Amino acid sequence: MSRDDSMTTKPRIAIFAGNYNYTMDGPARALNRLVAFLERQNIAVMVVAPTAKEAAFEHNGTLVSAISVPIPMRSEYRLGLGITPGVRAKLKAFAPTIFHVASPDPLGSSAIRLAKRWNIPVVASFHTRFDTYGRYYGIGLLEKPLNKYLHHFYSLCDQVYAPSESMIEELQKENIKSDLRIWSRGVDCNRFNSDRRDLEWRRSIGFADDDVVISFTGRVVLEKGLDFFVEVIRALEQQGLDHKVLIVGEGPERARMQKRLPKAHFTGHLSDEPLARAYASADIFFNPSISETFGNVTLEAMASGVPCVCAEATGSRSLVLHGKTGFMASFGDHDAFTQHLGALIQSPERRAAFGQAAVNAAHTFDWDAILGGLVDNYRDAIRRNQSALHAAL
Repeated sequence: MSRDDSMTTKPRIAIFAGNYNYTMDGPARALNRLVAFLERQNIAVMVVAPTAKEAAFEHNGTLVSAISVPIPMRSEYRLGLGITPGVRAKLKAFAPTIFHVASPDPLGSSAIRLAKRWNIPVVASFHTRFDTYGRYYGIGLLEKPLNKYLHHFYSLCDQVYAPSESMIEELQKENIKSDLRIWSRGVDCNRFNSDRRDLEWRRSIGFADDDVVISFTGRVVLEKGLDFFVEVIRALEQQGLDHKVLIVGEGPERARMQKRLPKAHFTGHLSDEPLARAYASADIFFNPSISETFGNVTLEAMASGVPCVCAEATGSRSLVLHGKTGFMASFGDHDAFTQHLGALIQSPERRAAFGQAAVNAAHTFDWDAILGGLVDNYRDAIRRNQSALHAAL
């Protein structure tokens, strides 16, 4: 096949994910949006992923259930164990031209081995800083062996997609030799925007019009930096910096968080219009997490016109312009976070200026352009694979 043919022939894509529809999180949302985009382009796609008895939402596209077990300490997630003969038969009938692995689990490892056996390219997307999880669950000793495993896993792939330049820099530090490329994330600015701000809704949950509301949105789990979040909020209280706290999301740490922040309002899981309203109805977005590779929630808050105060990590470094759209500080630096949040609490003018700058920055993240670029990467991986096979003949 010529270069021109490979660029015009539509790929057939098999995606292997650790979670596609049983828990709503950032990676699942990104993959569902990708599948919807591919199907709009009439590109054949099949997803292989663990499933649960009850899905969290209606998924896009064709989903094939993979054998799995609950993950210890995080039973709301499941570990894909591999490709069974039945799943393999469905894959063979689908006749994929490329494998896309979205999780470094046993299912992903099985997919890489099968791709090598079938002589088709395999690419991987990097969604979560699993290497940071040990810090939150008392298993820090596993960080080095986990890094070694991740290095081996991603080095077997033809291309590895990171969501930002800062994440690519981190992978390069780990000496991963694969072809590192950017698959960024976008935001729906028609849904997430400052027009969604709703003072009546704020009043209904106990916030006065002149209250400064600090929000957190995401899974209510330890690896989001929740302990640090609580410590900073308490520091603000001790300094007499008046504010309210809004927690949007659900997860196993919710009950403990409610005990530690009894004055905060917890909405539970929100989606669609209620989620957009919650973002825009806050005044400051506080994201202490260092486990994300991009930070979808930060981008959605920016699109909603809310200044962000975030941990200086891969999830925010490519999004937040320090001193222009928000502030960043090193995770664990209580004084810096307290200072930044306090500066915004005390200055409605600065909040307004940062919020408008955040909206302008968010509008540069267009979903269709981003996903179209990913399809171009697929085609390039297929072309390179075919060229290598022809050269070997």
